[in-house]
Amino acid sequence: MTSPKIAKTLLIAAAALSAAYAPAVRGEDTKVAIAISGWTGFAPLTLAKEAGLFKKYGLDVTIKKVPQKDRHLVLASGDVQCAATTVETWVVWNANGVPTTQIFQLDKSYGADGMVVKPGIAKITDLKGKTVAASAPGTAPYFTLAWMLKKNGMSVKDVKVVNLEPQAAANAMIAGTDGVDAAMTYEPYLGAVRAKPEAGKIIATTLDYPMIMDTFGCTPKFLAENPKAAKALADGYFDAVAMTRAEPKKSFEIMGADVKQSGEAFEKSQAYLRWQDREANQKFFAGEHAQFSKEAADLLLEVGIIKAIPDLSKLADTRFLK
Repeated sequence: MTSPKIAKTLLIAAAALSAAYAPAVRGEDTKVAIAISGWTGFAPLTLAKEAGLFKKYGLDVTIKKVPQKDRHLVLASGDVQCAATTVETWVVWNANGVPTTQIFQLDKSYGADGMVVKPGIAKITDLKGKTVAASAPGTAPYFTLAWMLKKNGMSVKDVKVVNLEPQAAANAMIAGTDGVDAAMTYEPYLGAVRAKPEAGKIIATTLDYPMIMDTFGCTPKFLAENPKAAKALADGYFDAVAMTRAEPKKSFEIMGADVKQSGEAFEKSQAYLRWQDREANQKFFAGEHAQFSKEAADLLLEVGIIKAIPDLSKLADTRFLK
């Protein structure tokens, strides 16, 4: 029978061993920093972090909110290793000397991105000579504007673009700001405009022009040095998408809190997009991704956002989708 003194000594030793061992276990988690925005489509990444899904796969993930116009800069600096953005933006980054590789698709917009106009403007062609608020060239809102104009026989040269980020652009419309005739924005900010129709009307969304698709990617260096972590990022994301279906209320509350929305308000925002699961990803990268990248690259070249089209065959690595 063990004496109380020996038992106490063993307990102290066990506690010390446990304390010494715990940091070592945590230290095995691969650290990865991700740059995103408050866009509703990126929210499962936040869910994967907050619900412990990334942690489950041995990842220590830090999520940083970085405007799209600056996201390539933090990737190039090494401040983050991975990011989320639209498909055509990866074309821009690679064309401008920031090598990056997409590894899985996040979402497709079904009305979550749109053009808001002031009363008196009935159609896109009415914007000729007008002022449109949109993020800087090389961002999704600017590209959406260029895409919509091109589909209506116009170009960005036919309008005056003032650079406002999506939330500020939506707020400008709601406030009735003088000198701003239209704005490019997305959920959850587009929802604020929907709630105040007197501020302006939404005349075009990605339901009319299906061209906003978001993907997740990393630097080639990170992928080469951390293939298991890249697979874990994909698996964690797909688990988060599954969680939104199995536990929607809990998921919406977690994701909504990150952008200061209630679970109910977030649920309304996400209704305008579709998060893409593993099966949808495999289908997307089987053909649609390459086809859209080519069409997007041609437009980016045409409007002067890029000076040359990069090697489009190197923009994606699909081995982590299995």
